Amino acid sequence: MNILSKKILITILFNGSLFLMLLIGIQNSSNKKKVNIFINETIELPISFIIGISFIGGTLTGSLLNSVNRKTKN
Repeated sequence: MNILSKKILITILFNGSLFLMLLIGIQNSSNKKKVNIFINETIELPISFIIGISFIGGTLTGSLLNSVNRKTKN
């Protein structure tokens, strides 16, 4: 297994574990808001879920882009 595939696997496993902890943590969340996506609105989601998914999406995107960018430089 080469280094790039190891980094991608570690990134996916780390963010997957963050997602599972997020789902466990929001069980008793009562503050809910709707998110406006272009024209439509989503259902009411807990604020902690919205923030957590944004963080997980950002770390996943950033680390995957960083891994691919380093691969193209070498």
